[in-house]
Amino acid sequence: MVVLNKIYTKTGDAGETALGNGTRVAKHSMRVTAYGTVDEVNATLGLARLQAEGETDAALARIQNDLFDLGADLCRPEMHRDAEAEFTPLRITDGQVGRLEDEIDTMNKALEPLRSFILPGGSALAAHLHLCRTVARRAERYAVELATVEDVNPAAVKYLNRLSDWFFVAARVSNDDGRADVLWEPGKNG
Repeated sequence: MVVLNKIYTKTGDAGETALGNGTRVAKHSMRVTAYGTVDEVNATLGLARLQAEGETDAALARIQNDLFDLGADLCRPEMHRDAEAEFTPLRITDGQVGRLEDEIDTMNKALEPLRSFILPGGSALAAHLHLCRTVARRAERYAVELATVEDVNPAAVKYLNRLSDWFFVAARVSNDDGRADVLWEPGKNG
């Protein structure tokens, strides 16, 4: 369990922060950018939850918890040394990815196939979920970039990829099962 007695530590005043293994890195490092963007996804998801109810809200709450797991995963480098760690590092699992896939498949059953790209919008919840989708895509890009130079859990990257798909499908469901989607009309204003 995490205990936070003091919120500010002054240890980052020189532009560095500690990773999950204690290593100090620049706050602008790729790893900090990746897990910091995951935190942004979580914050935008908090806004979306203000519009959600019932099972949708419960699913979003599960995802918020997963996003903390994902941040913990990304802030802990050296996956090949997990067995040597003082405590078992938290890692995103293929089971969490599979749960997203199952939920996407379930939500998608009620939707008609798309015949056009859709614009982010419609209901308030759909608009917020589209924002979550775009921030999740950015987090994925940063995690993929990080994986080109450092160890990154492959399940973490898969999770981010599926998560943006989850948000897209959930936004369509939130738009009256796609009937209230805002369709793109190519060249409409040209």
